[in-house]
Amino acid sequence: MAATNLTRTEQVMQSIRDRIDRRLLTPGASLPSVRAMAETTGFSKSTVVEAYDRLAADGVIRSRPGAGFYVSAPLSPLSLDRIGPQIEREVDPLWMLRQSLTHGSHTLKPGGGWLPESWMAGAQIRKAMRAAARSDADSSLIGYSSLLGSERMRTLLARRLEEQGVGAAPGQILLTESSTHALDLVSRFLLEPGDTVLVDDPCYFNFLALLRAHRANVVGIPMTPTGPDVAAFAAALSDHRPRFYLTNSAIHNPTGATLSATTAHRLLKLAAEHDLVIVEDDIFADFEHTPAPRLAAFDGLDRVIRIGSFSKSVTAAMRCGHIAARPDWIDSLADLRIATAMSGNPLSAEVVHAVLTDGGYRRHIEGVRTRLARARARTMARLRDIGITPWLEPAAGLFVWARLPGGLDAARLAREALAEGIVLAPGNVFSINGMWSDYLRFNVTLSDDERITAFLARACA
Repeated sequence: MAATNLTRTEQVMQSIRDRIDRRLLTPGASLPSVRAMAETTGFSKSTVVEAYDRLAADGVIRSRPGAGFYVSAPLSPLSLDRIGPQIEREVDPLWMLRQSLTHGSHTLKPGGGWLPESWMAGAQIRKAMRAAARSDADSSLIGYSSLLGSERMRTLLARRLEEQGVGAAPGQILLTESSTHALDLVSRFLLEPGDTVLVDDPCYFNFLALLRAHRANVVGIPMTPTGPDVAAFAAALSDHRPRFYLTNSAIHNPTGATLSATTAHRLLKLAAEHDLVIVEDDIFADFEHTPAPRLAAFDGLDRVIRIGSFSKSVTAAMRCGHIAARPDWIDSLADLRIATAMSGNPLSAEVVHAVLTDGGYRRHIEGVRTRLARARARTMARLRDIGITPWLEPAAGLFVWARLPGGLDAARLAREALAEGIVLAPGNVFSINGMWSDYLRFNVTLSDDERITAFLARACA
């Protein structure tokens, strides 16, 4: 055990209490035998016996004659940052969102995950809100939405999905508050505590946090420039029998990789062989010049569930996400929607629908794609000049995934940067396996400031 001011007995007690707090030991779980705990800690059996006796006296554990010791303390309140390995806050999956949402506008955020406000469709949003306020129909301002959400919005989503090759009737689409809310509903629908979920490694850090909240066993599959490693994917299916696989197919977060058609076919073949559900998050679709292959398109929404939202491309203030899936699954997901959040947000759906159908939005988003291409080129050139190497050259999107020189520790760099008012995105927060420790994710729209370049040049010198 690590050095501490506690006595040996107190160290054993603290270790048990800590495992209970982190929900690694739950009510009724058996503790290691006295002999096993002594061997693990290197302490004497009499020390372990004393620790167990004191915990029993406190009501934390109880003894069953001839059967050992068991946890009797009630389940600890859920604390996401305590689930899983104990790691520094800088590499916790929620760390990036804490920093991005806590620090003010004066802080530089090259590790952020969204467009600057000046890049968003502000004029179209204000126009849509004024139109909603003037409307004679009060339902979007006052009432609840229908069971699946705004029919106009779902019809529009069906047309947009068709453009990506995904066939979905409006009745196969359920509106949600966001893509995160959509994933939460899907996880409630599919998972029981302890079920295994496959994710890309690296993957979007909030995937990891949300799956922890559902008490899932998360297994990472190494990412390649054309999608997940197929051999590792096949091995994980055999070894873990996962409930579903969660991924970004187009404009992968954080790497910017694009799924190839060959990889997509192989994944779907393996999924069919192992009766695996795939959840495909597609939040960055509007930033593509040409639609990349979609698992949902190849599969026809048979075993693939498509989720998405417009918080990155239209507005994060008006929450409007969606789930597209088989009709029978949509029925069950709609029931969960009612049970957990009652109704959708008709005002958000109305505003987002108006923005997306405004002719100005198409011109706006085409301009954003052009600006993103220029920003990616500038960012990659700066990084290469410093000695930071992009993992690949993304075809679209906000992100560049890049390796620090000389094996520098990205988490340590993030701590140093934060002291100078710069929020970086260290590779560790994107990895369930603690890999990618010398990588950073850069948002190209937020990386132009010379103070960022100067800090990175000093750190990498």
